[in-house]
Amino acid sequence: MPDLRIDAIINGRKVSRTAKPWQRLIDFLREDLHLTGTKEGCGAGECGTCSVFVDGVLVKSCLMPVAKAQGARIDTVESLGRNELSVLQKAFHKAGASQCGYCIPGMVMAATSALRANPFADREEIKERLGGNVCRCTGYQKIVDAVELARDVVNGRISATALEEEETADGRFIGANVRRLDAPSKVSGALKYAGDMVMANMLHVQVLRSPHAHARIVSLDISEAAAMDGVEAVITSEDVPGVDGFGVFVHDQPVMARGKVRYVGEAVAAVAAEDVVTARRALAKIKVVYEPLPAVFSVEEALRPGAPVLHDYAPDNVTKHIPVRVGDVARGFAESDLIVEQVYETQAVEHAYLEPEAGLAHVDADGVVTIQSPSQNITHHRHMLARILALPINKVRMIMSPVGGGFGGKEDMIYQGMLAILAIKTRRPVRLVFTREESIASTAKRHPSKTTLKMGLTLDGRIRAVEFNMVCDGGAYGLSTEGVMRKAAILGAGPYNIPNLKMDTYGIYTNNTPSGAFRSFGALQAQFATESHLDICAERLGIDPFEIRRINAMRPGSKTHTKQPLKSASLLAALKAVAQASGWEKGPPTSRGEARRDLGGPGNRPSCTLGSRIDGAPGQARDEVA
Repeated sequence: MPDLRIDAIINGRKVSRTAKPWQRLIDFLREDLHLTGTKEGCGAGECGTCSVFVDGVLVKSCLMPVAKAQGARIDTVESLGRNELSVLQKAFHKAGASQCGYCIPGMVMAATSALRANPFADREEIKERLGGNVCRCTGYQKIVDAVELARDVVNGRISATALEEEETADGRFIGANVRRLDAPSKVSGALKYAGDMVMANMLHVQVLRSPHAHARIVSLDISEAAAMDGVEAVITSEDVPGVDGFGVFVHDQPVMARGKVRYVGEAVAAVAAEDVVTARRALAKIKVVYEPLPAVFSVEEALRPGAPVLHDYAPDNVTKHIPVRVGDVARGFAESDLIVEQVYETQAVEHAYLEPEAGLAHVDADGVVTIQSPSQNITHHRHMLARILALPINKVRMIMSPVGGGFGGKEDMIYQGMLAILAIKTRRPVRLVFTREESIASTAKRHPSKTTLKMGLTLDGRIRAVEFNMVCDGGAYGLSTEGVMRKAAILGAGPYNIPNLKMDTYGIYTNNTPSGAFRSFGALQAQFATESHLDICAERLGIDPFEIRRINAMRPGSKTHTKQPLKSASLLAALKAVAQASGWEKGPPTSRGEARRDLGGPGNRPSCTLGSRIDGAPGQARDEVA
């Protein structure tokens, strides 16, 4: 199809340009006009980061064909604060309504639309009008606060000078609501994330990914793709000049699949071309013959005798096992009046940061390979890249671009090696920007877990013994699994004095998407089990759930399960504050708990079984009164 002619008024200026017929409005704004304040988060009209005004109406620019821009008046976030931040942008700055900042330009556009529609909108209406925009950082409260602040300034309820005043506490900033130094660049859309960055003579990268969870690569032919006009380079694992392996704890992951693929979405080859469309067409020319192999998709399958082995160094598919032993567990259970066993499961969770993975790499005049990406661990990535590229460390430079949400998901080095190799091979800058689908399919998730927890307590609520066994699905590669298992083992039993503890955490290889770092880094899965279990035990004993925690809380002078003495411990103070803030006085006793207290009061230890456990059925508890 022939190119389109676009004549439009964009941010108050006449624009006459040609555009490709397949382009969306967001592509035209970002790639042709370099108005990168408009962000792409999902490409499906769901997140609102791409919001702009078209003839005064708020529009998701990722859903609008560029052809519809002909003759239109289009305003982006750059139009709001051309010389000075708008009232709304100043209010966002004042209220602390930007964190990673990736959603904020779109959020500012939606808020502007809301106050234009109703300058007196109340909080509920503001929430409703911002409903098409997603934020993964702030929790929305400060965003709504900012819109209310702007509303009140515009309506004269408060002075505009309030937007400029700096708050301090007795002249000090600690403990005060201090404005972020980077907020103006975020609320104005001026801040450049990796996917916004361009360099002269830049190439665009696309990645061929595996359709199989486990398969041997029989043959890989890139010749037709490499011969295409506009294609500068095609690389595979054969192009890795140094040691082909990376990871946080074990370097088990190749830059691109070497010999076989281990999960759906694993990188097999990468193309650098003059534009994204050419690069994607080149991917279709790469010929790969796969021999499917048996795969394992659960930890139970992976641990069975004779299961397919993902990595030769781990014939049992165990990435890492962390044991912790304290006291004599068998004796502790013998001393217990009540024993409760329960199985807890958590699922894989996508980080869903609004900024998809992206990176820009080039080789400078001194031969230094430079990669800019939202890497949350650039020093470690730099050392791994030096090994992969067979370069001295002073010839590798990592620059952490602004991170548009990470939550631990950008700690793992997934694509930077491909960018570096392509930059070296082409001697031109190269940029890769993931689609949302690519991000979800190929990057790390929170570890799914299955925890079997057995706890013995006396009738007054004191924990005597705990057996804790957590098995986590680490996916196809190690990534942060070892660290997650260590943290789960250290923190999993909670801030409680447990004299007898048997703790085991296991990370297991499967053919699922790799699991990695995510906020709380292993503690969440383990503490979900422990805290849920304490609530169940409190109910069984007829004890208030706050009280059972007070009884067992670590105090100053206590030792943790890993033998660290605590000079301070704030759990009791925290419990008191939460109880007061929530209005909790005493948990209502359950009829089941009262019956059990009558049955097994102090000095009365009948031998009977209360309930049964169905093997293999999560959610079924076994209660025993010894």
